Order: sequence, then C-alpha cells, then structure tokens
Amino acid sequence: MTSTAVVIGAGLAGTRVAQRLGAEGPGATDTVLIGEEDHAPYNRVLLAEVLAGRYGADVITLPTPTGTVLRTRAVRIDRAERLVHCEDGTVVPYGTLVLATGSNPVLPPLRGLFAPGARELPRGVHAFRTMDDCLALSAAVTPGARVVVIGGGLLGVSAARALARRGAQVVLTQQAERLMERQLDPASSELVRAHLTGLGVEVHTECRVRGVGVTDGAVRHVELADGYALEAELTVLACGVRPRTGLALAAGLDVRKGVVVDDRLRTSDPHIRAVGDCAEHAGRVYGLATPSLEQADALADTLLGRARAPYAGSRMLTRLTLSGPGPLDLAAFGDPEALPDDDVVQLADATRGTYRKVIVRGDRLVGGVLVGDLASVGALARAWEADEPLPDDDSPLLHLLTHPQALDSVRAGQTPIGGR
Repeated sequence: MTSTAVVIGAGLAGTRVAQRLGAEGPGATDTVLIGEEDHAPYNRVLLAEVLAGRYGADVITLPTPTGTVLRTRAVRIDRAERLVHCEDGTVVPYGTLVLATGSNPVLPPLRGLFAPGARELPRGVHAFRTMDDCLALSAAVTPGARVVVIGGGLLGVSAARALARRGAQVVLTQQAERLMERQLDPASSELVRAHLTGLGVEVHTECRVRGVGVTDGAVRHVELADGYALEAELTVLACGVRPRTGLALAAGLDVRKGVVVDDRLRTSDPHIRAVGDCAEHAGRVYGLATPSLEQADALADTLLGRARAPYAGSRMLTRLTLSGPGPLDLAAFGDPEALPDDDVVQLADATRGTYRKVIVRGDRLVGGVLVGDLASVGALARAWEADEPLPDDDSPLLHLLTHPQALDSVRAGQTPIGGR
C-alpha cells in the first residue's frame, strides 16, 4: 500500500480488513477505521449470548486494529477529492476507501409502530441489531415479563432463546410456515420449535402481525391479522436486515440491492471497494458472517498485493448453538430441499433429539441439515465446499452420513468410502 486505506464500518468485515492491513501492511498509520458506535468493535454474531447473560459485552470485543480508529459517523464521500467527511467535523483523505457499512434492521410497516411525525420507536419496542440494542433490551427485560418476538428466522430464534433464559414469558411469531425456513427443512425446523417450546417459548407460525397497541407512548400489546391481541410489555423486531447503502448512493456509486462490486470487490469507482452486508456480488447480498469475512480476506490480500484468485462468491454454512441447559446445536449448508431426482438420506433419533440429512445431486453433495450431534459437520461441510465429485463406488449413500470422515480419507488417497 502506498496511500491511506480508510475503512467505513467497524463490524466483522470492516474490522477484519483494518486488522489485516494494519498488521501486515507497511505501517499502522496507513489504515483508518471509522465506526459510528461508541463501543469498541465487537462480534455481532454473539449478541444473543450477551442478551442471555452468558457473556459480558467485553467478552465479544474484537481485537483492536493497528492504526487509527475513529468513533464517529461518516456522513459524506467526496469522490473527486477522495475525502470522507465525518459527523464530528473530521475530514479523512483516502487512497483506497472500503465500504463496510453493514445493514440496518428491517422495521416492518406495522400499524401504530410510529406515531405521526415520530422517528423513535415506542417504549418497549426494540430492534436487535447493535450492542446498544442488546444492552437496552437486556436492561428492560425482567423475569416474568411478557415479550413478543416478531420474526422466526435465525435472529428471532436466537433472541427468543436468550430471553427465555432470562426468565421472560416469550411469544415468537413467524409469518412463514416454519422457523428458519431459509436454512432448515420441515423436520429440523420442527426440532427447533420443540426445543423452544420446551423452554416455555410460545411459538406461532403462519402468523402475520398487523400492528402494535401503544398507550402513553409504550407498547401494550401486539395485534395479529386475525384480530387476536398478544399482551406485550416488550416487543422485539427480528424481521431481517437491509443493506446500508445511503453513503454509496449519495456518492453516485452503482447501487441495486447492495453496493455493486466485481470479482475484485471494486465498486463503480475504482478507488472504492465494498465488503460485507452492504456489498452485492454477482447479484447476491449474503448478509451473513462467513461470507463477510471471506470478502474481507480477499480484499485484504488484493490491497496487500498478494496473488490470489478473484472472489467468486461464498458457499454458506449456517451454524447456531443455543447454549445453556438443554443446549441445541444445528448446522445447515447448501440447499435444504431436495429435487425429485436427488438422492436423500435422513437419520432421526427422537429420543436424543438428533437429525441428520444429506442431499446428493448427481455426483455432488449439494446440501445438508444436522441437528444435535454435530460431529459430522466438518467433513460434510468440507465435501460440500470443495464441490468435487463424490467417490464412485457401490457403497450405500447411508455411509456418507454415518461415516463422513471417510470423505477426508478419500481426498487424502486412503480407504475409499465403503472400502474394506
């Protein structure tokens, strides 16, 4: 690097880029990280553990990057002069600018959510995206409090589990027909539902929320589309996220769903890159931690002048551990739903609450879902990520699931699957 790299956004992706450039570049002063939160950079993935009381906020703090860290909000990009203007009046010149602005929580268009002209959520209504969101919700929840979580995806399930651990009476509403419908098939989703129900969480699927009832500026109930009202002292919005693209859009960069980048993670301005939740690569915005870190590493290698193949996209594995008494572990990768000609193997143990399923399409492993015993995740995920033909032999497909470590042996030139 011969000029200053400025990174806007101190989440996982932005912090990883700044760490890599600061540690491995020619000098610490070559990197500036701008993050608008008052907190030191932290691992957003673990916020539910902070909410549950399992971790303190300091435990999920990320290593501080070498270089300059500014805690202020970037408000404008001057592309002609290559300057970043910040809310506190600071002006930062850049040679290369990295947008890692992340995403904002989706606030659903619920009746009563915002009073006319109001910009603040009513008392008792919480988004769950930032450390401040987490700490505010943690301070508000008390044992026995009635909490309604709107959204049954990965974040909503994690939040409901954490709140139940805090002793709250939790109702989880999901508009889709099952929990975590993007990652899980019906059988594994039902195990997650049973786990939450066992903790006292009341789960409603195929349930559309129409509005919130507010009295004296505070939420009192959540209104369902069928007219039923759920009593609520607290309401948590876990309705997904939307790429944060305002800075890029105002700067005249190409923005669709996210900030459009090429295989070198370049935006429409060659001096500006984008990574993480705000970036759209090949028409896709990932919105997950692993692709964000992969993009950050790919960009860091490029800026450090290291030869590597262009970024070709990420293959996503979702892993969730719901810790505490009666923990639940799950992992999902690829396509959880089989096509008519796919080969599928499923193993379920109702007593132990475990479930394993793999899908093979032609000679490729294309998807899998595992709940409970995750000993086989590593080998199966590696086989899926490699996207290589599976061994061609006469062994039953069942062996793929019951002895996944054999895949690594095959790759190492050892005993083939089903070999004796």
